[in-house]
Amino acid sequence: MSSKYPLLNEHIYAPYKIAALVEVLAEQGIAPEKSLKGSGIEPGQIYDASVLTSVRQYAAVCRNAIELSSNPATPFKTGSRLHLAAYGMYGYALMSCLSLRDYFRLGVKYHRLATPTLIIEWTEYPDRAVWTFPNAFASNPSREVQRFLLEQQYTQHVTHLQDVAGHSCPPLLARFSYPQPVHANIYSEYLGCPCEFGAEQCELIYDSAILEQKPQLAHTHSAALLQETCDRLIGQAKTSVGASGEVYQVLMGKPGEFPDMETVSAALKMTSRTLRRRLEAEGTSFLAILDDVRCSLATEYLKTTKMTTEDVAMLLGFSDTANFRRALKRWTGKAATEIRDQ
Repeated sequence: MSSKYPLLNEHIYAPYKIAALVEVLAEQGIAPEKSLKGSGIEPGQIYDASVLTSVRQYAAVCRNAIELSSNPATPFKTGSRLHLAAYGMYGYALMSCLSLRDYFRLGVKYHRLATPTLIIEWTEYPDRAVWTFPNAFASNPSREVQRFLLEQQYTQHVTHLQDVAGHSCPPLLARFSYPQPVHANIYSEYLGCPCEFGAEQCELIYDSAILEQKPQLAHTHSAALLQETCDRLIGQAKTSVGASGEVYQVLMGKPGEFPDMETVSAALKMTSRTLRRRLEAEGTSFLAILDDVRCSLATEYLKTTKMTTEDVAMLLGFSDTANFRRALKRWTGKAATEIRDQ
């Protein structure tokens, strides 16, 4: 199974990867202004939840890191800091999986939600589970940038699996398709496993015995709900790209608070007129996206809590329960009792 090819220019990702890399470089005495040069991102934006960035912008910061830093551990240090909690819905969905097999599977399925810099694939064999990176040196960035991204990606995988499992869960073996570098010892230090170079392809190999393990935060209801949300985010263009995706992320960032269009457009650093025009060009509207968010939350609360319909209506900003019932029927074609019964 494989992920879709990364969208390089879409500004749809929070800048958490950029922030982690800038922090690592700052510890080496490299000013954030230099780390971010040419990326179109200002130092004050890397911790701003309303700022959305692209894969290409992240690649620009990686290019700066290669030019400015003489420390070969930089990509590994960055990958080790990128814990799943920083990945929003994607991260929470993976942490609540019911088995590590589900984690491997969903890590690929929802990879597009995680500022993807490389295509990843996962294959299960009788004795091993293997991550592969088929386009590691086949896309636009330079070979040096691709190698930087690959080293960071491997370390992220190790970090994320430890986050999910709740304990150290190192690979059996890491394979790289390029010759052994002089600093090869760094690879084993961060990945916790033997490393081979000059291999046919880039692979991260795990013992298949771990796949039945239960993650530390496994939760049936949370897993179903969060995977449903990720399915919607990745399956509908309106909620994953463009202006509509930006609006969706702002609204989902604070469920229960429903800012108006003026507030959201200000958060996105544009006028409400510009936002309305961009949404119309994408075939949607602010109210349609707000309805989608409210519908998602209503379904979540009704399926997974014991709150009364009146309480749910209030949480979703309805002063009148009857209005909420009508809206729910319009959104889903079902009554609250029917959704609960599901």
